[in-house]
Amino acid sequence: IELFSFPQGVKEAPAFQPFHTGLFHFSVQDPEIENLIEQIVAYGGKQRMPIRSYYPDHKPFKMCYVEDPFGIVFEIYTHSYELTYSSGAYSSN
Repeated sequence: IELFSFPQGVKEAPAFQPFHTGLFHFSVQDPEIENLIEQIVAYGGKQRMPIRSYYPDHKPFKMCYVEDPFGIVFEIYTHSYELTYSSGAYSSN
């Protein structure tokens, strides 16, 4: 589970709406990311971005934000968070 907070974010309590979700997103891991995205879209969800390849010439690490039919956004990673980000996923190497 990945939990984080934005330090400059507004910290106001949301209005009580028990039938609306309060979750921003969560992450799941599936090495067959393309197949999972196809299934999500087939059941009424959305692909929210192109699949991102972190090391396209070196390692098969990918991720993508998707949305389920109820509007809950989540991430799909092909590999663990630790593997994906431990080697500088945002560098040009």
